[in-house]
Amino acid sequence: MIVVGGEALIDLVPVAQPPGALLPRPGGGPYNTALALGRLGAPVAFCSRISTDGFGASLLDGLRAAGVDLSLVQRGPEPTTLAVPSLAPDGSAAYGFYVEGTADRLFRLPPALPEGVRALALGTCSLVLEPGASAYETLLRRESGRGLLTLLDPNIRPALIGDPAAYRARFLSWLPHVGVLKLSEEDAAWLGGRVGDWLAAGPSAVVLTRGAGGLTVWTRDGAEHSAAARRVSVVDTIGAGDTVNAALLHRLAGGAERPGPVDWPGVLSYAAEAAALTCTRAGAEPPYAAELSAGRPTP
Repeated sequence: MIVVGGEALIDLVPVAQPPGALLPRPGGGPYNTALALGRLGAPVAFCSRISTDGFGASLLDGLRAAGVDLSLVQRGPEPTTLAVPSLAPDGSAAYGFYVEGTADRLFRLPPALPEGVRALALGTCSLVLEPGASAYETLLRRESGRGLLTLLDPNIRPALIGDPAAYRARFLSWLPHVGVLKLSEEDAAWLGGRVGDWLAAGPSAVVLTRGAGGLTVWTRDGAEHSAAARRVSVVDTIGAGDTVNAALLHRLAGGAERPGPVDWPGVLSYAAEAAALTCTRAGAEPPYAAELSAGRPTP
């Protein structure tokens, strides 16, 4: 099983009609990653704190429909976090947030994760907003220490980071506990580091997403592989990076043991296809396994 930890929130997505209207859609990087893993057929559990309000109920419904295990979800009466994305002409999104006193930032460190967990994924707002951020950080260190594959997606949201220098230092402190670091070009530029330095600090692989420029991975043994982005008609890019997380985790840790070296060209191609399909839909709507070429039966 793969455990995804972090926030679940509601994206208030702009729609064309009526002018100025916002459509509530389930979201949050970790939530989207867990949802995508479930749709891809991976055994996955979500680890978070979710409100008992109506938005929280809808978030849980979405996870249940995707087959996500909810036994690690904490509940609370605080409101659900809201995110308001603004879309650029190319479909890329920037975000504003309503996070004061919300349920997900009050996450508490759970007991040891269940037997059979193979990987843990963390990232986005959950590693910024206290007191939950410290609980997630402790979870990362604890589970890495007992040998789980860990994936970190910082998914930088500058509007939430009051002290950039302190965050950058904290990010570097996480790297010895990270197996796979996945980040976007924008994340890398904001963090200001170099791939070689990040690899030297701990991760066995760094995956960089470039939007229409595709994906590249660098590994600690000096290998570099890339996959081209799939050409699609982009509605928006909401959830595309989260779908990449899910595809990476599904191929690296979602199924049976895979002896031998990682087939990084195949892994990246799978992730590129999954992300492209997400971009053809409004909001974070990752694909199901049967929609991908790797998930369709051979004629």
